[in-house]
Amino acid sequence: MSTDSEIDNRTTRITRKGQVTIPKALREEFGLEEGDELRWEKTDDGIRVRKATGSAGRGMLADEDVSEEKREEMAAEMEAEIREKRRSEWQP
Repeated sequence: MSTDSEIDNRTTRITRKGQVTIPKALREEFGLEEGDELRWEKTDDGIRVRKATGSAGRGMLADEDVSEEKREEMAAEMEAEIREKRRSEWQP
């Protein structure tokens, strides 16, 4: 487990495409893997990054007789709506 002083001394650069690399020690400590989604939250102190757990409830709102293909389609539509809503909330 990393100590606060070790984390404070780590920095990363933002690429031209707006990408950042999460230090390996932090990825391991928090169980972050390729394909995981992160949530960026604006706070009074700056930016907080959290692991998103959006797929945990996938399929809960669909009837049992709905095909897997239709469930995936419904999930994709909901994700797109959520992304658009979040984008509009972040616009100044």
